Amino acid sequence: MESAVSAASALFEPYAVRSLTIPNRVWMAPMCQYSAEAFGPNAGVATDWHLAHYGARATGGTGLILIEATAVSPEGRISPGDLGIWNDTQVEGLRRIVAALESQGTVPGIQIAHAGRKASTDRPWRGGAPLAPGSEEGWQPLGPSPVAFDPEHTVPSELTVDQIRDVVGQFADAARRAADAGFKVLEIHGAHGYLIGEFLSPHSNTRTDAYGGSFENRVRFALEVTDAVRAVWPEELPLFFRVSATDWLDEGGWTADETVRLAALLKEHGVDLLDVSTGGNAAGVRIPVAPNYQVPFATRVRDESGLPVAAVGLITEPAQAEKILANGEADAVLLGRELLRNPSWARHAARQLGGEVHVPKQYLRSV
Repeated sequence: MESAVSAASALFEPYAVRSLTIPNRVWMAPMCQYSAEAFGPNAGVATDWHLAHYGARATGGTGLILIEATAVSPEGRISPGDLGIWNDTQVEGLRRIVAALESQGTVPGIQIAHAGRKASTDRPWRGGAPLAPGSEEGWQPLGPSPVAFDPEHTVPSELTVDQIRDVVGQFADAARRAADAGFKVLEIHGAHGYLIGEFLSPHSNTRTDAYGGSFENRVRFALEVTDAVRAVWPEELPLFFRVSATDWLDEGGWTADETVRLAALLKEHGVDLLDVSTGGNAAGVRIPVAPNYQVPFATRVRDESGLPVAAVGLITEPAQAEKILANGEADAVLLGRELLRNPSWARHAARQLGGEVHVPKQYLRSV
C-alpha cells in the first residue's frame, strides 16, 4: 500500500454500500470508447482495447470503474462501435474486464443505456455526424416523441406503449447479464439526453398519454426501468442512477427542482446513489463550464433527498476533490477526462493527500 504521514484523507476513505465496500472514493465515470465491433456475430463485444484501457485505470488505484454506456439493444447504441449487453456472447468479453479490474482491487461497475433519439451517429473521430437510416451503418432511432435532437439528427419513431414495455424488459435482461458477467455495481443511464432522460424532459417528451405531460407521467418510464432492474439485480449489490440535473434551459426543460423530486422517488425504488451530471438533452444551450460547476446540483440532491451522490465535471486536482468530500458536498467523485490523461491519478493523489491505494507489486519499486 502507498501512504504518507499526513492526516487521513476523505478521498481515500472506503465507501460501504449494501454488502459492498469500495476501497476509495476516486471513481471513474463512464466514457464511451466507440471501439467495439460494429456488425456480425461479435457486434458490441469488448475488444483488447477495452481490456487495456480499463486495466490501466485499475492499476492506477481507481476504487470503482464504471464501464462505458453499454447498450441494452442494437438500436439503443449511440454509434455502431458501442459496447452491447443484449446477448450472451457480449457477456464473455465483459467477464475478461471484470477479472482484470478485480485482480487490482478495483470494484467493477457497468452503466446500461439506451441512446433513444441520439442513436445512430458516427464515431467521434470520424466527425460524429448522424448516420441516416438505411445507410451502410445507420438505423432508425427511437424516442418518446417524434422530436429530433437537432436539425441534423433523424426524427425518432415514437415508441408505442408496447415498445416501452419491451425496452423496460431489455434493461432488466441487461441487468441479469451484468450480474452474470460479475459486475458489482450497476448504473442506469438516465442522463445526457438519452432515452430515459428524453422521457423526463418536456423539451423532448410531448406525449399526451401516461408517459407524458405531468412530472408523475414523465418519470414513469425511469421508475419502471428502475423497478425492473432492481427486481433482477442482486439485492446485496448497489444500484446507481445517472441523471442530468438540468437541461440548462430557461423554460420548457428538465429542472433541478424536478431532479430533487426524482431522487427521492429513486431512493424509495431501491437506488443507492445518484450520479449527478447535467445537460445533453437540448442542442445549442450555453453551459457555464468551470471547475466544480455541477457539484452544487449534487449537493442539493444530497441535502434535500437524503440520497447519496457522486459529483462529476471538471474535477481535476486532488485538493479540489478532497475539499468536495471533506465539506460534505458529495459522497464520492467521478473523474472523466482527467483519468484519460492520467490513468494513475488516484495513486498520485494518495501521495499528495496521505491516502492509501493498491499498488501492483510490479510497480512497487517506482513508489
